[in-house]
Amino acid sequence: MKKLIFVFSILSVSLVNAQAYIGKNDNKFQVGANLQNNGTGLNVSYDYGVGENISFGFSSTYLLGVEDLINVDFGDRFDIRARFNANLGNVINIDENFDVYPGLSFGLRNFGGHIGMRYFFSDGFGIYTEFNTPLAKYKTGVLTPAEKLHNQFTVNLGASFNL
Repeated sequence: MKKLIFVFSILSVSLVNAQAYIGKNDNKFQVGANLQNNGTGLNVSYDYGVGENISFGFSSTYLLGVEDLINVDFGDRFDIRARFNANLGNVINIDENFDVYPGLSFGLRNFGGHIGMRYFFSDGFGIYTEFNTPLAKYKTGVLTPAEKLHNQFTVNLGASFNL
């Protein structure tokens, strides 16, 4: 019986045909947590494939939990970014369900860079993680703790969906 379950498991996994990035007209929606110094929140993003390895999209974050010592308003908690990704999953060829996508973004507080990874378990569902960092901050000098929100190294992780 154990051998039968094992064989069935192997066959069912091998029959799954999910791809992390298919190229032009690909649609990805992601929702997850945003983790950064002095705050945690919700991140949503959408990417649209315009070429074999290129996608454009947006990413938005709203911080739900901010350290009590920091005086923040809605504008400090919210960020939205236009982004460009170079989807390299088929270039590095680890697995057709795995994609690595470095990219650039223009947000409300900075021009930044990111590197993300997605892995799809099925045609519609996967997981993702992204590491984001500012490359050029719009406001220079000494930043207040509220101004540092969304203007520092952040990590996003959560669920990814094919639309």
